[in-house]
Parts: sequence; structure tokens; C-alpha cells
Amino acid sequence: QKVSEGDQSVSVTNDGATILRSVMLDNAAAKVLVDIAKVQDDEVGDGTTSVAVFCGELLREAEKLVNERIHPQTIAAGWRIAKNIAKKALEESAIDNSKNDDLFKEDLVRIAKTTLSSKLLTHEKEYFANLAVDAVMRLKGSNNLEHVQIMKKAGGQLRNSYLEDGFLLDKQIGVGQPKRVENAKVLIANTSMDTDKIKIYGSRVKVDSMNKVAEIEEAEKDKMRKKCEKIIAHGANVFINRQLIYNLPESIFAERGIMAIEHADFDGVERLAAVLGGEVASTFDHPELVTLGECDVVEEIMIGEDKVIRMGGCKSGEACTIVLRGASSHLLDEAERSLHDALCVLQATVKEPRIIRGGGCSEILMALAIDREVENTPGKKAIAMTAFARALRAMPAPIADNGGFDSAELVTQLRAKHAAGGADWGLDMEKGKIADMSELGITESFKSKYQVLMSASEAAEMILRVDDIIKCAPRQRNEGY
Repeated sequence: QKVSEGDQSVSVTNDGATILRSVMLDNAAAKVLVDIAKVQDDEVGDGTTSVAVFCGELLREAEKLVNERIHPQTIAAGWRIAKNIAKKALEESAIDNSKNDDLFKEDLVRIAKTTLSSKLLTHEKEYFANLAVDAVMRLKGSNNLEHVQIMKKAGGQLRNSYLEDGFLLDKQIGVGQPKRVENAKVLIANTSMDTDKIKIYGSRVKVDSMNKVAEIEEAEKDKMRKKCEKIIAHGANVFINRQLIYNLPESIFAERGIMAIEHADFDGVERLAAVLGGEVASTFDHPELVTLGECDVVEEIMIGEDKVIRMGGCKSGEACTIVLRGASSHLLDEAERSLHDALCVLQATVKEPRIIRGGGCSEILMALAIDREVENTPGKKAIAMTAFARALRAMPAPIADNGGFDSAELVTQLRAKHAAGGADWGLDMEKGKIADMSELGITESFKSKYQVLMSASEAAEMILRVDDIIKCAPRQRNEGY
């Protein structure tokens, strides 16, 4: 639950960044952890919890070393060597299937499944993973997640969620206007269509008869009619406005058989312009300069109890809408966060197509590479490197704990397996033992893991270098209060 005065809302989530954003913190080091979780969320979308946990583990190890009288500079130097070794090991273990479309799509589905495994959608992960991959594949590398709209409608079950090819707008069509338009030419506008009432703010008009008032109103209406004529001159048969459309212009559009949709909120208008390939117009004097949006059909459909407007066959076929159904608003919010994480990771993977094995496999792999190098490193730096490897090895432990298994037993088994050459092995949480990740298809994005390694080690090093925290002295209070 958020604790601020104005916002008492309750969120049910296990998304690391969402939790950390909602918590009021006073500790300076804790704020650094929140920041890296936010950056991870913006950069990759997934791994927000991992990055905070890994940074915490590094700091725990650093505390032990500082207590053993090892200087923070030495620790930082050792960590930096260890980080580079880990980075190299991670890069060497990465696989790139981007040349083969079928294999790459399979990888994307696996990554989405791995991401959704720790989320609310885990029971339907097969279904939602395919949904997310289809949505990202439609973007055709444009990497603009704005084009993927997520619409939440309470009711039904999570299983009833689906991917709508066209674009859905949660608005109403005006009264007496056509409910279905084929081969639509869409004019998208951001202009006020509510001036059929007198609006002269801050000035007073004195008239000596009611007729004059009627004349002023008639002039206003006439102005509106001319504006509507200009809009109709563009040759569009669907008019979508960001602001209100009052009764008079609505009736004019209805007479001409034009579908008018009002109050499509701002991101709705921007997204529509991108999807329909049109542009947002505010003045209508030069129809030849305005690009109209195009789509095959604009119609009204029902989702559950609500009517929404569907645009099918859009000009840039990159857009789609994911309709989420679920029992309650909390459930839908969490489902949206989970799906957003999956979409972000997939988008990052399309940009950086390398993948790695999940299930704690890559952490143990990196720790092993560091341990091998420690043997050849003289001086105190080697102790810091061992600590870095220990922190990496602590990462798979929560996976085993969350599955209800003995983490110490499984992680040591995994470590022995890797030392014996089983570089693809990780934790299988279905059966509670170690298994080959390539056979189980547990895959993670290289970008996500790389970002976790870099952000956490840099943040931990920064906190480690802090000598003292300076705070403003609390205000002196007078006695008697």
C-alpha cells in the first residue's frame, strides 16, 4: 500500500521496480538501489528484483571484507577485474539465432515464458508468451512500444485476453452517425468544437433586446458551421477529435454521414496518428496539406459489457491492441505490469538478439570463470574477486527458496556440475533438481543479464566508496513542546 497522504491506493505486485517506487525511503544507500531498479526497468524491463538483490549481496560481501581491514579501494579494484571476467564469460556463453527466423521466434517465446514465470501470469505463461511475441513481431523492428496498446476490461478470466489485430479506441460514436465505415479516411484533429455557446471571458456584452442575444448566438453557430464545412472539405468520412464535440457540429456531421468521435485522449490521438499514418491537424484552411489516416474498417464492437471502436486493416500494420480480461482491477493492473515487462524484454532482445541460459546457469558460469582467474591473481584483490564470485553464487539461492527447495543443496550441486563441464545446467523448479537448461528451454535475454551485472556492480562500488553520509542536523525544538 502506498503511504503518501494523497494516495492511499493498494497495489498487489511482485515487480521489483513497482514495489521500490512505492516505498518511502530515508536511507541514502537504499535510494541508490531504488534508482538502479528504475534504470533496469526503463532499460530492459525485466531483472528489476535481480539487480537490487545482486547489489545487496555485493554490499554484504563488502561489509565482511571492510571488517577484515581490507581497504575499499582494493575491494573496488578486485571487483572491477571480476566484473570484466564475468562480462567476458557471459558474452562467450551467449547464443545468437537472429539469422534464423524460426529459431529466433522460438527463443523469444522462451524468453517471454521465463520472464512471466515469476509473475502473476505464470499459470497462463504459454498463452501470454505467444501473445507478447506476436505483438512485438508486428512492430517489425520499429521498437516503439507505444504502438502496442494494452486495454484492461474487468470481467471474464485472464485466459479470455486476446490480441486484436486492429486498433481499439475506448470511446463512443456520436448520436445518429454511421456505426460502421469501410475504406475509412480518418481526419485526426486537436481543435475545439464547442463554440456554439457564447464564450467571451472577462468582458461584458450589453444588449437592449433578446433579438440581439439571438443574433450573437446565431453568429456563433454560423462560425461553427463554417468550421464544420472546412473539415468536411477534407474528404474524410471519419473525424476523430481530441476535444469535445458539441451537439451542433455533431448533428452537422451526422447529416453528412460522417462518423465523429470525441474526446480521444492525448496519447490516444498521438497513437492513432502513428497507427493510421495520418497527422494531427489543428487548423483546416489548407486541406491539400493535411495527411489523412487510412484503414479498412471502423466499427463498433462489444467487449464484455462495453462498446469500443475497432479500426481494422490500419495503414501501418505495426499496431495492435492487447485486450486484458480479469476478475478485478488489482489483478488487471498486475497482469498489465507483467505483460509490459515481457514486452520490454522482447523488444530489447529484438535490438540485441543474443540469448543466454536461465535458471541460475549464467551466474554460476560467471562465478566459476572468476574463481579460475583468482588462482592466478596475487595480492588482496584476489580476496575481493572471490567475494564477487560468492555474491554471484548467492543469486540462484532465492530461486530455489521460492520454489520451496533446499537452496544450499541445489546450488552446491549446480556448482559441481559446472565445474565438471556442464555449462548449460541450471535449476529446474518443476522437479526441484538441477537439469540442462537448453533441453528445458529456460532462456533469458543477454541484455537483461548484462545490465544487471553492470548496474549492480557499479552501484555497489559507488556505495562502497562513500566514507560518510552527511545529513542536515535536525531542527532544535524548544522545551515544552
